[in-house]
Amino acid sequence: MQVTRHDFWDNVEDAQTVLKRRAQLQAPLDRWQKLSTQVQDAHGLYELAAEEEDAEVLREAITEVQKLTLEVDQFELEAMLSGDMDNSNAILEIHPGAGGTESQDWAEMLMRMYIRWAETHGYTYEVLDLQPGEDAGMKSATLRVIGPYAYGYLKAEIGVHRLVRISPFDAAKRRHTSFAAMLVSPEVDASVKVEVDETRLRVDTYRSSGAGGQHVNVTDSAIRLTYQLDDETKIVVQCQNERSQHKNRASAMSVLRSRLYALEQQRQRERMAELQGEKKDIAWGNQIRSYTLAPYQLVKDHRTGVEMGNVEAVFDGALDSFIKEFLLSQRNENG
Repeated sequence: MQVTRHDFWDNVEDAQTVLKRRAQLQAPLDRWQKLSTQVQDAHGLYELAAEEEDAEVLREAITEVQKLTLEVDQFELEAMLSGDMDNSNAILEIHPGAGGTESQDWAEMLMRMYIRWAETHGYTYEVLDLQPGEDAGMKSATLRVIGPYAYGYLKAEIGVHRLVRISPFDAAKRRHTSFAAMLVSPEVDASVKVEVDETRLRVDTYRSSGAGGQHVNVTDSAIRLTYQLDDETKIVVQCQNERSQHKNRASAMSVLRSRLYALEQQRQRERMAELQGEKKDIAWGNQIRSYTLAPYQLVKDHRTGVEMGNVEAVFDGALDSFIKEFLLSQRNENG
């Protein structure tokens, strides 16, 4: 018998949080039930094909089993995403390394790669901030990727990405190495308590500099938040996607809260690693993957050893093999 508290809806915000959590817990159970039914149906088809010696029914059964295998693999992958925030939207920040135009162009290539990955998985995205480069590429970008488990998947991409290619900006056609860093944090909602000390926060407004139509530079609608963590460390968040200063500030605060949450989680992991005597460097800036275009073509993940020779497919969003193997390795390490 289901019991409902009479005061459940007295606090609408808390009630919605409970309902959201309930839906998150119910979803894998519904998925499991659906898969179980599909297994029974496929088994029934196979038995019918065997009894009737019907090749057409057998082909249909094989097709169903192949589809089911893919769905089970996906379900298994999602089952590994059991962290508190894995089901959240993701905030992506891309920053080029030293090297000027080369690295800025590489950062823009990475942004396109993750946008394509998001699109092929049915996610939507928003560009919250984009600082274009002087000659090509970009100086920085912040995106929100919206959909179930966006953060759970994309946290596998945190780190430095290395590109080796014949530079399109070098008249001598020499080979160049470029770096860009990916920072990924979960988008936190009101149910997650993140303390923002207003005394450490500075808010600046300025005119948007990117594409946005004829009105984009009329008012100082862009927002820059600077949060002083300590005497040496600060977090800077910018947002200029909206024409409304109020909306830009709300988006920037959302990114800041996500960054603060991710930072606290990282500190907790570091403390745990220290207690366990581990020597792993879990900083987000470690090089994780190399994309080589010359003298040969290969993408290699340095954490798992996964390689792919079809570089163009990777740049077009084919990242699942890298993400899955990383998540599997993390599960094995954590027991």
